[in-house]
Order: sequence, then C-alpha cells, then structure tokens
Amino acid sequence: MKRLTVGSMFAGIGGIDIGFEQAGFKVKWANEFNTKSCETFRNYENFRDIKLFEKDVHDLKTCEVESVDIITSGFPCQAFSVAGYRQGFDDEKGRGNLFFETARFINDLKPKAYLLENVRNLAGHDNGKTLEVIKYNLVDKLGYSFIPFILNSKDYGNIPQTRERIYIVGFRNEADIDYDYDKKELNSESATRSFEIPDPIPLEKNIHDCIYHKKQDEKYYYKKEHQYYPILESEMKRRDTIYQWRRVYVRENKSNLCPTLTANMGAGGHNVPLIIDDYGIRKLTPKECLNFQGYPENYHFPEKMANSHSYMQAGNSVVIPVIKRIANAIREALNAQ
Repeated sequence: MKRLTVGSMFAGIGGIDIGFEQAGFKVKWANEFNTKSCETFRNYENFRDIKLFEKDVHDLKTCEVESVDIITSGFPCQAFSVAGYRQGFDDEKGRGNLFFETARFINDLKPKAYLLENVRNLAGHDNGKTLEVIKYNLVDKLGYSFIPFILNSKDYGNIPQTRERIYIVGFRNEADIDYDYDKKELNSESATRSFEIPDPIPLEKNIHDCIYHKKQDEKYYYKKEHQYYPILESEMKRRDTIYQWRRVYVRENKSNLCPTLTANMGAGGHNVPLIIDDYGIRKLTPKECLNFQGYPENYHFPEKMANSHSYMQAGNSVVIPVIKRIANAIREALNAQ
C-alpha cells in the first residue's frame, strides 16, 4: 500500500514529523522560520531526504511545495497562550494570523486531511471565539470537518510529563458531517465518523526512564556557593520527583511526573526542571527534556547549539507518542473509505 504523504508547517525541530513517520507516513516537506530550529531539524539523520523550506511562511508559495495527503501545523501558540499576550488573531506581533497561512496551504493544496496542534488554552481563548473563527475557516470556507480534542501526554502517550494540548483533525469534503463523540463502533460512511480519538493508556514509564544516571556536565549542577543553593538544598529532598525554581520558591511536582516543559526554559533557565542525582542538585539537560517529549534516543541537538536554544526548542515541541497515535487514527480513518 502506498504511504500517505505529509507536509509540515511550523515544523520546529520535527516532533510532529517524527510521529507521522513512526506511524508509517512519508514527510515530503517541512517549513520552519527559526534558523536554530532548522539546524536541529537538519541534524537528525532520518530527516535528510525531507525538503526543508527555511523561510517566513508568508513568503512561501504553495506552488513551491509538493502536493501531500496530510498537512500538519503546529502554528505558533504564543498568541493563544495564557503565558502570552492573549491577543489571539489581533496579536500585535502578527503571530495570531499565522493560522490563516495554514488555511492558505490547505485551500491551495487540498490535502485529504489536516492536523493542527496548539496549547490547551486555544479552546477557551476569547470565550471560545478564537476557536470558532478557526472552525469557520476550515469548515465553512474550506469544506473540511472539524474534530477538536484535548489530550494529556501522561494519559495518552505513556510519557511522564503533564502536558495538555488541543489537537484538531479534519477531512476534505466532509464539512457537513459532525463527529460522533459517543459512537460505540466505527462508521465507515465517512473518514470523519471513522476517525477514533485515542483512548487513555496506562502510564508505565516514570521520570527515571527519562533521566540519565551518570554524572552530567558540571554546568548543569548547582554549586554550593550559588545564591539559590541553600534554599534548594533545604527544599529538595526526594529523588523520585522533579522540582522547579520559581524565582522565589521551590515547587515540588509530585506523582512522579515532569511539569510541562516550556519554551522559556531557554530564557534565563528559571523554569528548567530540577532533580537530585548521586552528584548533587542539577537541571535536566536539554537531551533529557527531549526524552520527556518522547524523542528517539538517536535524536541529538547539534554539537555547538547553545543551551538556551536547545531548551527553547525542546519546550516548544510536542510529545511524539501522542502524535503517533493520532497519525495512526488518521490513517485508519482514511483507509476505511
């Protein structure tokens, strides 16, 4: 059977692409504007045959890219995030309108399906009006169905990180078909009703499956003379949990889970999770942050990539096992037709 093809918008370092590749798809092209993220993307040996367009999406013409079966888009979430400016489509920095660039590619390339990924807060932003605008464009203007759902990686990806994200899936020429959230069995009359949102799965991994137990580079450890060391030493007692320094206090994340990794880990390092190992108190390394996103072991940041960029890229990424499960569900829905 011919492999379904994918075009990836706002690809970052390729988390969504890896998830689809692991599900049996073929990623044909990707677009990413951030130069440092592109360096990391290109550093992964499995991506060597993917055409990467390193340019502002506004300058990328749809005639430049190959037609594909699926378009994926992790369009920038700052405009919709609680941590951002909450300005949505009116974001003064122009980030909110990047959704419309995704819509442009869907309109011109007419893929069989799409997958959008964003922060959970997108669902309730501006009292739900932002999501309604997105739905109106995809359904009423472009003729696709609209299936939004929220998944947490700890419940759907067997990854010990609390990370809730909204995912939106839709299928071409099915704008008049509503998704049945209460269905008891597959309905093959349409891809929309054949699609199955992944069910929860047991969390079998814990934080020790994602961290390295050998001594890490000294730069990740807090020295005793560090101004925060006394309070860290006082508050951090357990090795089976992850802590965060929140500028004025230490927060313990219980239940053997990693807190949500964020892009601003790369902005001063205050939000980088902390652990205790045999050698002292230290930050998670960027590679360990990738582990908490479900990246394969052979995925590495470029050797000379600054930690600030590496942390930001890891925090901006996705939980790959969750993406893989969604990709499998898309493929099965399309194959049911």
